[in-house]
Amino acid sequence: MASENPFKANLTSLPKVGGGEFGKFYSLPSFNDPRIEKLPYSIRILLESAIRNCDNFQVKKEDVEKIIDWEKSSPKQVEIPFKPARVLLQDFTGVPAVVDLACMRDAMNELGSDSNKINPLVPVDLVIDHSVQVDVARSENAVQANMDLEFHRNKERFAFLKWGSTAFRNMLVVPPGSGIVHQVNLEYLGRVVFNNDGILYPDSVVGTDSHTTMIDGLGVAGWGVGGIEAEAAMLGQPMSMVLPGVVGFKLSGKLHNGVTATDLVLTVTQMLRKHGVVGKFVEFYGDGMGKLSLADRATIANMSPEYGATMGFFPVDHVTLQYLKLTGRSDETVEMIEAYLRANKLFVDYNEVKPQQERVYSSYLQLDLADVEPCVSGPKRPHDRVPLKEMKSDWHSCLDNKVGFKGFAIPKDVQDKVVKFSFHGQPAELKHGSVVIAAITSCTNTSNPSVMLGAGLVAKKACELGLQVKPWVKTSLAPGSGVVTKYLLQSGLQKYFNQQGFNIVGYGCTTCIGNSGDLDESVASAITENDIVAAAVLSGNRNFEGRVHPLTRANYLASPPLVVAYALAGTVDIDFDKEPIGTGKDGNSVYFRDIWPSTEEIAEVVQSCVLPEMFKSTYEAITKGNPMWNQLSVPTTTLYSWDSDSTYIHEPPYFKGMTLDPPGAHGVKDAYCLLNFGDSITTDHISPAGSIHKDSPTAKYLLNRGVDRKDFNSYGSRRGNDEVMARGTFANIRIVNKLLSGEVGPKTVHIPTGEKLSVFDAATRYKAAGQDTIILAGAEYGSGSSRDWAAKGPMLLGVKAVIAKSFERIHRSNLVGMGIIPLCFKSGEDADTLGLTGHERFTIDLPSKISEIRPGQDVTVTTDNGKSFTCVVRFDTEVELAYFSHGGILPYVIRNLTKQ
Repeated sequence: MASENPFKANLTSLPKVGGGEFGKFYSLPSFNDPRIEKLPYSIRILLESAIRNCDNFQVKKEDVEKIIDWEKSSPKQVEIPFKPARVLLQDFTGVPAVVDLACMRDAMNELGSDSNKINPLVPVDLVIDHSVQVDVARSENAVQANMDLEFHRNKERFAFLKWGSTAFRNMLVVPPGSGIVHQVNLEYLGRVVFNNDGILYPDSVVGTDSHTTMIDGLGVAGWGVGGIEAEAAMLGQPMSMVLPGVVGFKLSGKLHNGVTATDLVLTVTQMLRKHGVVGKFVEFYGDGMGKLSLADRATIANMSPEYGATMGFFPVDHVTLQYLKLTGRSDETVEMIEAYLRANKLFVDYNEVKPQQERVYSSYLQLDLADVEPCVSGPKRPHDRVPLKEMKSDWHSCLDNKVGFKGFAIPKDVQDKVVKFSFHGQPAELKHGSVVIAAITSCTNTSNPSVMLGAGLVAKKACELGLQVKPWVKTSLAPGSGVVTKYLLQSGLQKYFNQQGFNIVGYGCTTCIGNSGDLDESVASAITENDIVAAAVLSGNRNFEGRVHPLTRANYLASPPLVVAYALAGTVDIDFDKEPIGTGKDGNSVYFRDIWPSTEEIAEVVQSCVLPEMFKSTYEAITKGNPMWNQLSVPTTTLYSWDSDSTYIHEPPYFKGMTLDPPGAHGVKDAYCLLNFGDSITTDHISPAGSIHKDSPTAKYLLNRGVDRKDFNSYGSRRGNDEVMARGTFANIRIVNKLLSGEVGPKTVHIPTGEKLSVFDAATRYKAAGQDTIILAGAEYGSGSSRDWAAKGPMLLGVKAVIAKSFERIHRSNLVGMGIIPLCFKSGEDADTLGLTGHERFTIDLPSKISEIRPGQDVTVTTDNGKSFTCVVRFDTEVELAYFSHGGILPYVIRNLTKQ
């Protein structure tokens, strides 16, 4: 059991200038260990946490020693516990988390234990930002209209979350319409340093959204985890993680005139993907750091999931302190933060002599900022960067190439076809590459004043020259917080956005997560009836196929100013250096260079229009909510009263019939293959967040329960209902299943009968017959969002194991958390090289005693047609083996809490 912290002697007072003290802290310098001086800053944060939480039960002295000896121990893949300071949720992932907590209370009750033991022990912040959809665009009243529709669709979910904020201690819910979770975290929620009952320690956070990493730009260690892992962290369980390697990324020089932070992050993403950083930290350093604003750093940190790292970390320095003051943190708070971080060797001072040279990294990368050039990424993956000057030729290659990440296989003779149609009575036309969605969206960019105001300047110059975005382009502007609106109005640039159709549509994720709303019927028909490869250009962080909108097969990530430029051009099939964007009011051609602002122009507007009082006034009002939120009435009970007729909130079956004894380890016998996939199957493919297709099993379920088609809402908004989500598993319309010989769509073959069925219907048949299933997959299975439903859904469908070439970090741990066995093919092997078609039956030979299974051990898989091959079982830590023996992480937590 737990004992007193053995490092109490290292508690040190932090004095205030002029007398008194800020509090006490566990001092790293007091260890007098030269190894600590060499540690990357990101590892020092893990070390401080281990020292502070050491009780020789959950966190042991040996764990502290492993971290101190990081240089030698990290290559050995050693396991350490980590207890984050807080947990961050958004509503799509937050609703199922609160559902699980409510369900765990019921389970505790049924097991005869105190249900109130299920309660967050660390601060939990939940920001509602994922529900707003772009139903109304290009309108002065778009914000209110979209919010009205958001409340109409989501009233039941919002009431449930409001109940959660009263039923559970330590839970703050930020109402809808306040902003995007990661921007609110950066501008308001991020503490940088906690003072908890007189003990000071670094802020750290895990979030149920993969872009939680954005906070790393503020010097706060944070990353995305699955919802189930976050729930365990809320309840005081340490997170088990492999002590990561750290890639040192040196930045030098400065960006050229006209190059944006978005161009930089797309370059960094491509470099780091190539280098290979999955499961690692990336820590930025070098003299180029001083040339990057905090918003630029946050942009780079935000896209950690896209380059594959656990986090992209920027240690606190003078730029961080300036940002904290700008965003309205009090002088005393900033003084305390600086004093603590300097005293505990967690602050970078670029005025010191070679402060960077002391640290050791696992590997190194370097980038001269002057080498970055304007670019976009696409058409289907965030790391497929295309320099702007090569965009036209790259687009034509994509039209020619066979279907894949860089190909659409459009025959040469139809590549130039023009489709004419009527748009509300006026003549309109589309061709391959026509832009039909142009969205300034996503925390990645809307948190950065330089690119937002830069986009406003592009809109202004275009208006002055007489250029106008075509009316059939669905344009939208979704700021990440109310602060953005304030400085766009202050600068006078919002009116030019409005003139170009970029009216504000709401404060949330919108198009970036697929909440782009419907295209006009005339546009949608022109695309579908003529098989047009239409394009979306967005300032988001993900462009996986089928994510942004079902009808935009080409999706390009770009800076907000470039989003406006492409909207004006109306096509991605353009060479901005040589071809005009359009014709001005004087009859002359207008080129890209005519509307592009200089770095100095942008800096001048940022300096004069982004003011501290904007942040203060915005966040003083944030928890007050809006009238619709405040009118929601909720029960005051601590146990939730489930409504069996609800199609939003439904009691899940995870703990039904649960006993105090764990079920133990198990293999898999004679399982059928439910699906056989290639590479890069994302969590969007597995559990889509966007619209519910009218012919899907989910649509049938909702219609049968009296839900009108117009009220279907999205999959993401219905994650509190397991019956909806099970039917939505593998329901992405762009999914490719090899069992169907490469046919696109959410179907599979029911092997015993040979029938082609929806994935849900096939899985239901297997379950009814008592037959287990497995999934075969290629590399990077489960990449993308930290979506726990991508593990919960397959578990509810009866999937017992996934055999893949490789897994994305969060998804692998989510599978373990739901009791599904992750297995990796041996290096150089996959389903194709082994001659597996998916029509076989599979037996996975795992020992029946958990004590006989080791993390990462080899296991034998055999098939009914005589094949046998070896896989590596991807339980990476002893704790994960314990979860597996309990049937998942949440049953493990419940059984442990009943014993306390």
